[in-house]
Amino acid sequence: MHVVVILKQTFDTEEKIVIAGDKVSEDGVKFVINPYDEYAVEEALRLKEEQGGTVTVVSAGPERAAEALRTALAMGADEAVRIATEAIDTDEYSISRLLAAFLQTLDVDLVLGGNFSVDNGAGQVAVRIAKLLSLPHVSSITKLIVNGDRATVVRDAEGDAETLEVTLPAVFTAQQGLNEPRYPSLPGIMKAKKKPFRELSLSDLGLSDREIALKTQRIALSLPPARQAGKLLSGTPAEQAAELVQLLRTEAKVI
Repeated sequence: MHVVVILKQTFDTEEKIVIAGDKVSEDGVKFVINPYDEYAVEEALRLKEEQGGTVTVVSAGPERAAEALRTALAMGADEAVRIATEAIDTDEYSISRLLAAFLQTLDVDLVLGGNFSVDNGAGQVAVRIAKLLSLPHVSSITKLIVNGDRATVVRDAEGDAETLEVTLPAVFTAQQGLNEPRYPSLPGIMKAKKKPFRELSLSDLGLSDREIALKTQRIALSLPPARQAGKLLSGTPAEQAAELVQLLRTEAKVI
């Protein structure tokens, strides 16, 4: 079985977001594997341990994304691939085109990724890949059982659970609760240094700038407004309710 995990490097979830100009500042920031992608890596490794095969991790990102890929190798993945994006502007559309072009070069049984990335939360890339490759897709899975050329999955459906059976190859995205990701061991870290690590460019994938041209444009980027001090309402419950409605209408402007 060949399992491919698509992953992204994101800010550590405890990092403070600082806006510099029209971009998020990366000065001194700690980067990690997107937490939801960690679940995907772990599930791929468990499938390999149960059924044999190979796990490839791939990321379309800047040079720093190599660190996240090497962490996945240290966890137990067999091969890593970075598609370089330093020279191009990217959005979910262009990233999905890059990853789909790479996946088309492989004989893949199963593609795993995170339900969404914690930096922009779009949750589009895996769905777009499935569309581009004409593969079945199930998002937000909390359980995965593979039996031959079929997979049974349980997905989180807005607080409920949905069970589906899908023919492989297919694309799945991991939700919290699917597993508990392992930490890289010292032997794993040492072995990762000798594992295959490829870097590909746009031309290596046979794509042109036009084919990955952005479909979205950022108009503005800003932090949420500072939280204002709260107000203590007085009077009877009825008077408080009336004043609250008035404040929501005139100050908060939410009704």
